[in-house]
Amino acid sequence: MPHMPDKPDTWVIVLAWLSQHSPTIYAGSLSFVMALLRIVYGGGTRRQALLEATICTLLTISLISVLEYFGLPSSLATPAGIWIGFLGVKKIANLADRFADFKLPRRSD
Repeated sequence: MPHMPDKPDTWVIVLAWLSQHSPTIYAGSLSFVMALLRIVYGGGTRRQALLEATICTLLTISLISVLEYFGLPSSLATPAGIWIGFLGVKKIANLADRFADFKLPRRSD
């Protein structure tokens, strides 16, 4: 069985990358777990739970850039990710639609 070559530089690079991106990984993971548990608790199927959890994770990861844009710490992504997972995709979409209707003018027909 081949062994992994002993290259400490590789491990340093991997650990540095993980350390730098730990808030994103942590927030995405917690969002995934929260959404998964919410769907399972509500009686949904495995497919629904995995799809909802994946979409919530992607929403949470996209939130990191928004936080950085507004100068907020990336550690706020963790509670936001948990709430995104708890509320779910439909509720977040409804909130986004209400916000867009309030802030953006409608096109005249």
